[in-house]
Amino acid sequence: MSEPALELRNVQQRFRQAGNGWLEVIKRADLQLRPGEMVALVGPSGSGKSTLLHICGLLEHQADGDVVIKATPTRALSDDKRTALRRTTMGFVYQYHHLLPEFSALENVVIPQMIAGKSRAEARTRATVLLKRVGLGERLDHRPAKLSGGEQQRVAIARALANGPAIVLADEPTGNLDMHTAEHVFDMLEHLVREDGVAALIATHNLEIARRMDRAVTIQDGVLVAA
Repeated sequence: MSEPALELRNVQQRFRQAGNGWLEVIKRADLQLRPGEMVALVGPSGSGKSTLLHICGLLEHQADGDVVIKATPTRALSDDKRTALRRTTMGFVYQYHHLLPEFSALENVVIPQMIAGKSRAEARTRATVLLKRVGLGERLDHRPAKLSGGEQQRVAIARALANGPAIVLADEPTGNLDMHTAEHVFDMLEHLVREDGVAALIATHNLEIARRMDRAVTIQDGVLVAA
């Protein structure tokens, strides 16, 4: 069996409330995510799904436990090393695409690669390939305002995969789309994840989409359990 791309070991998160009390958002989270595996993260609004994704993506420090990325424990890493690990191993897709409005589709996929150290020519070549893979070969020079909601989200998927991540974390990636468009966008995401052998953890309220993944986990009263 392949080594987990992402592993949560007894991860816990709490926040201080007014009056010196504590809000336990995540009480216990153990999870292994393997290359090529798609896992749905489900739960009601406010249950801690986004918090858990932020912890998985090293965007937020957990209170206890550890996040292990490709056999590398991260709890003791400096912020600089966490940033470097995140940049080289992870891609992110959000409900709202967060594309840079003043740049074209192609440039939105080029920029994260150049930040990671690739040359402009190399980044443009990979960006073109990725955008063609998501069906946007004729939209390379279009800015986000000239793209439909589904097209914008497909650019966001291409951007998430730009640096060849081992892990994709997606927070309601189809939540802002109509049913037909959501299915089409998820088809694109699923195809790329399977083809590239990427591990994907996807928070979603869409139970039809959740059923298409390999398995689902849910947050219940702060505990991560099999759905």
